[in-house]
Amino acid sequence: MKAIMVMFDTLNRRFLPNYGNDDVIAPNFKRLADKAVTFDTCYAGSIPCMPARRELHTGRYNFLHRDWGPLEPFDDSMPELLSQAGIYTHLTSDHAHYWEDGGSTYHTRYSSWEFARGQQGDHWKGSVSEPEIPQVSKIPMRPDGKSVAGVWRYDWVNRGYFNKKEDYPVHQTFTSGLEFIEKNHAEDNWFLQIETFDPHEPFIVSDEYLSLYEDPYTGDHYDWPRGECADTPEENEHIRNLYRAKISMSDDNLGRVLDHMDRYDLWDDTMLIVNTDHGFLLGEHGFYGKNGTHMYEEVSHTPLFIWDPRSRKCGERRQALVQTIDLGPTLLEYFGQPVPNAMQGLPLRETIDHDTKIREYGIFGFYGESINITDGTHVYMHTPKTADNSPLFRYTLVPMNIFSRFKVETLQAAVLESPDWPFLKDCPILKVPGHARNAPERLSDELYDVSLDPAQETPIHDDQKISMMRMSLKEVMIESDAPNDQFERYGL
Repeated sequence: MKAIMVMFDTLNRRFLPNYGNDDVIAPNFKRLADKAVTFDTCYAGSIPCMPARRELHTGRYNFLHRDWGPLEPFDDSMPELLSQAGIYTHLTSDHAHYWEDGGSTYHTRYSSWEFARGQQGDHWKGSVSEPEIPQVSKIPMRPDGKSVAGVWRYDWVNRGYFNKKEDYPVHQTFTSGLEFIEKNHAEDNWFLQIETFDPHEPFIVSDEYLSLYEDPYTGDHYDWPRGECADTPEENEHIRNLYRAKISMSDDNLGRVLDHMDRYDLWDDTMLIVNTDHGFLLGEHGFYGKNGTHMYEEVSHTPLFIWDPRSRKCGERRQALVQTIDLGPTLLEYFGQPVPNAMQGLPLRETIDHDTKIREYGIFGFYGESINITDGTHVYMHTPKTADNSPLFRYTLVPMNIFSRFKVETLQAAVLESPDWPFLKDCPILKVPGHARNAPERLSDELYDVSLDPAQETPIHDDQKISMMRMSLKEVMIESDAPNDQFERYGL
C-alpha cells in the first residue's frame, strides 16, 4: 500500500471549479473530481498553519489547550507511527514555518524530508543591504495595526530569486515530490506528503499564470492584503485576480502529480488525499485573511478530495461532516495500523465508500478567540464572555511561539500541573499565561444556516437552536478534555 497527500495552504474552496467557481482556470482540479471523492462538508479544526498541522499529526483539536507551537512529547504523530511500523514516510515542502521555533518538531517525525526555501518571509538568502522595494499601494498590517516589517523585508529579498516558474518554491516542492515517486513507485509501504505554502499570501506568481486573467488594475504594486478591507473595487478585483493566478499555478503542479499517478499506474494501489489547512477571506465580511474576525465559511469550510484504491469510488460527492482531525486516523487505518485512543478523529473509509456519518458536530477556532460549532447545516459562533478574555492559559511542554522561545518573564508565571487528561499519558504539563492574537471582544455570538445562507450575510435568531448548539458545544469540549478555564471564559 502507498499513499500521497498533496496539501495546499490557504486554499479557498469557493475559488475551485469543483465547488462551483467558473472564473478560475484549474483544469487539474476538475480532473481530480473525476478521479476521487469530493467532500462537501469538510471543516478545519484549529486555525492557522501549525495548529492545523498538529491536528494532522495527532488527530486531536489543538486550539482548546494551546496556540501555535511544536508537537509535544506526549503527542501521537501519524507519520511517526507509520515509520515505526515499517512504512517509509517522506515530506517535501516549502512551508517556511517548519524552519521556525514554533514548527521545529514536525518534519523530524518523517523518515526523510526536503525543503524548498524562499516562501513569504523565510530567512533564506543573506542580504546585509536593504532589498529594493517598489512603490506599494499598501504595506501588510496585522489586525492590531502593526506592520509585518520583518517578514516584509525578507520576502522582498527572496523575490529577487524568482525569475521563472521553475524558480518558485511551489514548483521545486512538487519536483522533489515527483522525484520521490519516480524513484520509489515500484516499492511498497510508503507515504509521501507534498506540502506547499501556496496559494498563501503574498500573492506572488509568475507571469504565465498572471496572463490567464484580464486585470485592468494600474495602481501601485499590491499583492499582500491583510486585515480590514478598505480597498476600492478595482483593488479588490486585482487581489482576487492574483489569488486566481496562484490557484492556477497550484493547479498546474497538482496536474504533475496526477500525470505521475497515470504514468506509473498508481491508482491501483495508492491513496491520494488533496487537502488544505484553512481558507481565506478576500474582502468578504470586510476582511482579508483569517485574523481579526469570525472564522467564516471562506476560512473554515475547506475543500477535500480522497481516492481510496480499495473502494475505487470516484466522481462522487460526500455530505458527511468531516474535519482535519480525521486525516491522520484515515491514513493509519489505510496502512493497517491501530488508531491511538488519544485521537479524536475517525478513519474515513466508510464515509468514502457509503457517505457514512461519523459525527454529529465539529468544532473549530483560533486559540483564545471565538469557539465555533457546526452540524454541517448550521454554524454557531460563540464569543468569550469575560470582559478581559480571561482566564486564558497555554498548556505545553515545549514553550515556543511562532518565531521565538517563551520569554523568561512568561515562564516565571508558569506552574506545573497534572490534569486528568488521558492524552497527556500521565505527563505533567506547564500551565502558562496566554493571550489572544486578535481582539474577540468586539465580535458577537452569531448563528447561521449555511445551507440557505452560505455567504453568512444574515444571522438567524432562534433561541432554541442556539441553546441546543451551546449544549452540544459544551459536550464536545468535555469530550475534548478542554481546560476548566475555557469553560469559564466562554460562560459554559
